[in-house]
Amino acid sequence: MTDLLLLWVSDYGLVVITLATLLSCFALPMPSSLMMMAGGAFAAAGDLVLWQVCLGAFTGAMIGDQTGYFLARHYGADRLWARLRKQRGSARLLAQAETLLQRRGGWAVYLTRWLFSPLGPYVNLIAGATKMPWRRFLLADLAGEATWVAVYVTLGYVFGTQIEELSDTLGNVIGALTAGMMTVLLGRALWRQRHGQR
Repeated sequence: MTDLLLLWVSDYGLVVITLATLLSCFALPMPSSLMMMAGGAFAAAGDLVLWQVCLGAFTGAMIGDQTGYFLARHYGADRLWARLRKQRGSARLLAQAETLLQRRGGWAVYLTRWLFSPLGPYVNLIAGATKMPWRRFLLADLAGEATWVAVYVTLGYVFGTQIEELSDTLGNVIGALTAGMMTVLLGRALWRQRHGQR
């Protein structure tokens, strides 16, 4: 599968990279980080232009994030959010998530673009559904996606011959970081709930 994806990048270049980053923003299983690293590797070899790889990846990611945010804000996510709030088990956690996003929303958006990227599509929806100010979302999104693109394209540019191994290692590290963060947040919420009942 990886060989096929790399072949697509070599054949279709910027279109594939842009589509991969766009579709990954909708929680579709796209190896967008691997595609960006491949783009960086092809740029190092002279087959693609580095700034165009960065621009294509960044454009796809921004379009995907903004689409998720605006769909949640304007088309139906409010109803889902209201329904979840009525359920006893999730109401408190959702309220805490909303408060966290409102207080530290910019940082939550920024970090889920690249460091905790599996959570990115869901943060887009929560930000839109909770009416996070668009300008605040946009600025954090711009910074986060710029970081994501710069890191992965640069890694591909520098370590072009080892991108498959590097992609696997980074995927494991990011997965572990995301799981660890979710465990800490869940533990904190449970601890507060338990002490709040006393």
